[in-house]
Amino acid sequence: MLWLYLSKTQAIPIGKRGIGHFPAGHYAYIGSAFGAGGLNGRLKHHLVPAKKPHWHIDYLKAHAPIEAVWTLVSDQVYEHEWATYLLTLPEASVPMRGFGASDCRCIAHLVHFPRLPDVQLTSAIEITRV
Repeated sequence: MLWLYLSKTQAIPIGKRGIGHFPAGHYAYIGSAFGAGGLNGRLKHHLVPAKKPHWHIDYLKAHAPIEAVWTLVSDQVYEHEWATYLLTLPEASVPMRGFGASDCRCIAHLVHFPRLPDVQLTSAIEITRV
């Protein structure tokens, strides 16, 4: 899970999805890293500016720096469960339906919060401040 911060409300083009209207605040982007390169490869991609945007998050992180990374190494996929959970928290909202969720039935894998929420997922998560 990437935690990003957008300092001011912005209209940001998100590839083929078009322009998204993103309010200022904190964003949680939930993903998995089961593809080529695994967790290290995915984090390497996310923690440097994208020369050529590939995923929806690449467009947003050009405007909203990553502040923290939460990781959990597991054979189980948690991204859908965590995205659904985050949306139940007070003040949670979806700034763009389908963001990061092109390959599933989730509303989105990007959740906006005007203030950092109190999130309780599991004690096994490793938190790294960027």
